[in-house]
Amino acid sequence: MKRIWINEEFCIGCRLCEVHCIVAHSKSKKILKAFKDEAVRAQAAVCVEEHGYVSFALQCRHCKDAPCLAACMTGAMSRDPNTGAVLHDEEKCVGCWMCVMVCPFGVTKPDHEKHKIASKCDLCDGKPACVEHCPNEALVYEDRDETSGK
Repeated sequence: MKRIWINEEFCIGCRLCEVHCIVAHSKSKKILKAFKDEAVRAQAAVCVEEHGYVSFALQCRHCKDAPCLAACMTGAMSRDPNTGAVLHDEEKCVGCWMCVMVCPFGVTKPDHEKHKIASKCDLCDGKPACVEHCPNEALVYEDRDETSGK
């Protein structure tokens, strides 16, 4: 299965992955409108973590044995049979946040206002926006052997 992989040695912490994730999931799909005009701004499903001089982007890993799938009691978390991506259906979500609690990467985020899941990477139905707009190619979207990383 194709996934987003990070080459942390190339990440400069510019956060353009976060910006373009928000734009890709906005109503307007326009950068200025997404940030200035939309009353409810989409949340980034990717988050740049920084520790000293090291920075890297974190997003859902669409785990092979995804604990969020087993923890979801309503079926709001499901695996796409075609792509293998782990997806979230807001309509089925009851806001128990079990998926948030069991995520080993801490990338599924709660929405405290709606009491649902606020953001979860959906791989953008093709080449993810975060990968497409990464200026240093720190993010790549490819199929790799999980044991070797290549």
